[in-house]
Amino acid sequence: MSHVPQHIPFELSGKELRDAVVQYATNPIYLDNEDWLNHDNPYRRQLRPQVLPHLDFDAVPGRANVLDYTSLAVNRLLTSIYEADLVFFPKSGLKGKEEDFRAFYSPSNRALGERIRPALERYAFGFLDDEVETSGTWTTESLDSYLDSLVMESEEEQSPFERTITGSSDPERAARMWLVQFAPDFLSEASPMMRNVLGYYGRAQSEWFKVVIDEYGYGVHETKHSTLYERTLESVGLESDVHRYWQYYLNSSLLLNNYFHYLGKNHELFFRYVGALYYTESSLVDFCRRADRLLRGVFGDAVDTEYFTEHVHIDQHHGRMAREKIIKPLLEAHGEGIIPELVRGIEEYRTLLEIGDHDFAEQIRWMDDQPELKKLHGPVFEGIEKGRVEAPVAHLVEPRGELSNTHCHDGDELCHIVSGTMRFESGLGSSLILQAGEGVVIRRNRLHGADIISDECVYEIHSVGDYRACLS
Repeated sequence: MSHVPQHIPFELSGKELRDAVVQYATNPIYLDNEDWLNHDNPYRRQLRPQVLPHLDFDAVPGRANVLDYTSLAVNRLLTSIYEADLVFFPKSGLKGKEEDFRAFYSPSNRALGERIRPALERYAFGFLDDEVETSGTWTTESLDSYLDSLVMESEEEQSPFERTITGSSDPERAARMWLVQFAPDFLSEASPMMRNVLGYYGRAQSEWFKVVIDEYGYGVHETKHSTLYERTLESVGLESDVHRYWQYYLNSSLLLNNYFHYLGKNHELFFRYVGALYYTESSLVDFCRRADRLLRGVFGDAVDTEYFTEHVHIDQHHGRMAREKIIKPLLEAHGEGIIPELVRGIEEYRTLLEIGDHDFAEQIRWMDDQPELKKLHGPVFEGIEKGRVEAPVAHLVEPRGELSNTHCHDGDELCHIVSGTMRFESGLGSSLILQAGEGVVIRRNRLHGADIISDECVYEIHSVGDYRACLS
């Protein structure tokens, strides 16, 4: 018998992984933008490749650090990699964007993305291994009890997102920022789900396809759920082309959207997707009812909420379908051994929802607090000068029009303007004008950017760790 070479599973790590990430992200369509918005070009996604050589993609973060900058970078990368499987065209047509189209869908771009995807997924979702425990003996009866125990409709007067938006100093701005967070999912709705209706696996496959058909409006474009969401965006003054607001997507928003692509792309996680599908379809009824109420309260009758009212109706049906027509036949076919994965999908998704609620609330508070954080510049800068903290400083000189694409920091920072003028961006519709001698406290993990609106701007970024230490 001839010798069979040893199989060595594919894995990237260390410098080889980092170099592969940089090779992928230096595709010209992923370079920094000169504008805050992408104008009807779904192939352009700002990945800030100049920063990637300095990041460690091996050390999987714990939950406390999943909103740090490396995680944001990873989630932006994963979104681009996953979406190379989807078909996007500009609303205004492809003319003038043919090169970007070819660059995004090229074999080279797709192959480079697939090469780094497993390692990036380990980084993005590895923390869930410590957050979710589904061991023990599961039976059909205990699964039924568990599913019955899930709270799909909260009795609280307001949900976390309602409290955040209604409690904001600018509820309309907060609501627009909130609506933008769903664009990566809702404008290509059910696309991750489609990954699981291909192949051959019996009656449950046909039932799942019925859910997909509903999402796509039974082939009528005007009733397709993504079309309804376009109308919601446009009714509150937002544009509805894919990834126009890329730079305003929060880390957790990309993480949530990527989670379903992750489960759908990796078919060994099929049963987790089934669990997550059941939970999201069942819990969306209460979510959409609250969203309709909230948006009407903030924007009045001008807002189009049909996207949400349609889901109140259809997802009651989808929740029942997922349990009776998908989960039940899969259990009958494959046995109780699949139950831990079903439960894991539910619990992982619930964990990600908690992270998303926290991230969004903190971002809106950060946007609302901009005037106060500007006032804090003086006391914090004084604390640095008096040596209350040891704060490494970066000295920067940038010309007019230089745009620092959105990012975040792993600790608090102080931006101090030495000369010139900067427009400091802290969210959609939220910015400060900073002159010489002024500045702003930048909170840990908060999405922000800047552009220079004078001929030249000299400024400093002081890494203070926790800005409160400068005030003691």
